[in-house]
Amino acid sequence: MDADVLVIGSGPAGLQAAIHAARAKVGVVVLGKIESSAAYSVKMENYFGLPKTVDGTELLMNGIRQARSFGAEIVQGNIVSASASGGRFEAVLESGDTVTAKAVVIASGVSRVKLGVPGEKELFGKGVSYCASCDCNFYKGKRVAIVGNQSEAAVSAELMTRYASKVYWVAPQMDVDPSLSEKALSAGAEHVASAVGSIQGEGKVEHLLLEDGTSLDVDGVFIELGGRSSADMAMDLGLMPELDDTIAVNRDCSTSVPGIFACGDITGRPWQLAKAVGEGAVAGLSAAAYAKKVSE
Repeated sequence: MDADVLVIGSGPAGLQAAIHAARAKVGVVVLGKIESSAAYSVKMENYFGLPKTVDGTELLMNGIRQARSFGAEIVQGNIVSASASGGRFEAVLESGDTVTAKAVVIASGVSRVKLGVPGEKELFGKGVSYCASCDCNFYKGKRVAIVGNQSEAAVSAELMTRYASKVYWVAPQMDVDPSLSEKALSAGAEHVASAVGSIQGEGKVEHLLLEDGTSLDVDGVFIELGGRSSADMAMDLGLMPELDDTIAVNRDCSTSVPGIFACGDITGRPWQLAKAVGEGAVAGLSAAAYAKKVSE
């Protein structure tokens, strides 16, 4: 699949970017699951021009319909990997399909989604990690658990089988393309169909207690919820995120890599709908202009 502008993320920032880019008469593809947006199922009451409380899910669905009405293509799926070569960008979906584009807008929200269980905060950096690709070398020959049911967990589970002596993939149910989950399981990851109750250990991770009462002896717990993290994708594309995993942008929402733009929560605080939509408009227009220039 080819596009002039690829928008990664289908939250308010990404959809607004898609709307403005599509209105600028370039081909637009949006990748992402709206369920991953911070606006999903949230009630909002401080957005300009809407005096009543607004349902975030309804707002997102309206945004999808609006983007489609201007010609944008919306693909509900997570990205497994991204790359840049020869002035073009490519994204690989969990289905195995690829999208190539002349410009990219990263609007995938804040990285490192928390699990929210006892022990997670206390043992962060002491066995709890949110990035398998960052910390895999520390767990050679050790026992680890990957927590999550989508593409990021599947990719991380397969990756960790190359380093750890045992890999548990903890998820009550799978929400990932079968080909991706089969790759991880075939590599040796063991699926454990339960939710996490708590992470335990004295000064370091020692056990993962599941809601069904099972206790797994592990040295590390990788919390990989949702799709590929924004920081990981940025590095795939040659961008170096800030220490807090945000991406620095200029006034036109351009980044340090030509052709890559970013908007919304991924560019930093305040994490507000108004900021996301405003930056989305700027990023969409900037990306469209860049794609047109490349085509000349």
